[in-house]
Amino acid sequence: MKERILDESLIGKILTAEEAAETIIDGMTVATSGFTPSGYPKAVPLALAKRVRNTQEKMEITLIAGASVGDELDGELSREGIIKRRIPYQTNESIRSKINRGEIQFIDQHLSHVAQNINYNFIDKIDVAIIEAIKITEEGNIIPSTSIGISPTIVDKAKNIIIEVNMSQPLELEGIHDIYTIKNPPFRKPIPIINCFDRIGSNYIPLNKEKISGIVITDIKDNVRPLAPVNDNNKIMAGILMEFLDFEIRKGRIPKELLPLQSGVGSVANAVLKGFLNSKYDNLQFYTEVIQDSILDLVEAGRVCCASGTAITPSPEKLKEILLSMKRYRDKIILRPQEISNHPEIIRRLGVIAMNTAIEVDIYGNVNSTNVLGGNMMNGIGGSGDFARNAYLSIFFTESIIKDAHISTIVPLVSHHDHTEHDVDVIITERGIADLRGLSPKERAKRIIENCAHPDYKDQLREYYNRASRRRGHIPILLNEAFSWHCRFESVGTMKNDTGGKEYELSSN
Repeated sequence: MKERILDESLIGKILTAEEAAETIIDGMTVATSGFTPSGYPKAVPLALAKRVRNTQEKMEITLIAGASVGDELDGELSREGIIKRRIPYQTNESIRSKINRGEIQFIDQHLSHVAQNINYNFIDKIDVAIIEAIKITEEGNIIPSTSIGISPTIVDKAKNIIIEVNMSQPLELEGIHDIYTIKNPPFRKPIPIINCFDRIGSNYIPLNKEKISGIVITDIKDNVRPLAPVNDNNKIMAGILMEFLDFEIRKGRIPKELLPLQSGVGSVANAVLKGFLNSKYDNLQFYTEVIQDSILDLVEAGRVCCASGTAITPSPEKLKEILLSMKRYRDKIILRPQEISNHPEIIRRLGVIAMNTAIEVDIYGNVNSTNVLGGNMMNGIGGSGDFARNAYLSIFFTESIIKDAHISTIVPLVSHHDHTEHDVDVIITERGIADLRGLSPKERAKRIIENCAHPDYKDQLREYYNRASRRRGHIPILLNEAFSWHCRFESVGTMKNDTGGKEYELSSN
């Protein structure tokens, strides 16, 4: 305990998780640390869920976190009906189901905007902030754990603060954090990051000790998600990416040591990054959100000079390594608030190469990364919009078919727009690559169909495009058929048009 709470005046603030949970009441706005899902509070949410389960009291809160959090928070609270509103991103099956049933109001936001919206008072109040920490310093400041997210902002804005000191998180994490906050206009200044490895702030979150309503001691580990094994399609896409980067270097468009890289979260992104392990590239720089297994593997292999993000989010297997040997990584990793890790100003300045995944892509280059069949929320836009719009190169990956080939991820028109064709430079599937830079919509359509679509759907896409092209307009589109593929899948379980006749019309559903 003496290693974890150095300010002796705070010892009297120590509570049980149950006692701390009693301070949370119906109607509150609760904000927490945590980012995909790392460094989030666990003991207090579990105690709150247990209390509501036992008492059957009415309890509805607005929950704000940096991004997704573990089942102890999103899962337990949603299953007990405690979450009424959720901001801005989630990956939990229980909360996702309630969002799509209309039982939880979900506000999907660009992650770089969350702290700013709180500071602008677009979110009226934060009653309680719950922060996971590895340590409280002699001065009473917070040393965060495996993520920063929006923690500095909510510590500043919250009326009351509960700190979970997590004994399972290694003290060796101290020193990797770089806490820097931004003033509101008209007092905002340029963010002085010129290189990925620049440190511009402090390694702690400043804290007004008078706001601490409780300190809870816990040892619950991050409930991180396993990553799917790398499949053949992932390897092919990684190979295509390496060839593309080699080509860009030969053309003189990027330097031979590349530009800083960003990669989205999840198994596909992680698998594609593994391609760098067997590449010729060394001294890689990452300016990204989440530091996943593949980046940590690259650090171990000596191929990374700097990895800047807002969270370390390993697989369960990798988490064990980190807890035992954080010293291996700490001189290469910098964790920043997500307002900085995802800030458009820095992404544009550094010339980041952004690599993200798509649920579906249409033939004109629009990307849907959030909603299945138009309205069923998967996770949220996360930080992909922050990076895609401001990157030097914006690359999206998707396998060309899923669900035993009953779904083509290349469609006539995406059922939901997250990234318009203006923000998408390159599409990569296991079938090939479509470089869309400098192309008109009609040129884009031909390239995406020929290079990225699966053979099972290529003729079907050509047929749609050819008929649409007979109509006047800058973008060839048949309004009564643009979503026919999605309608067919909902109706008969496949996007394939095996009838040989006219496309499935909306009116027939």
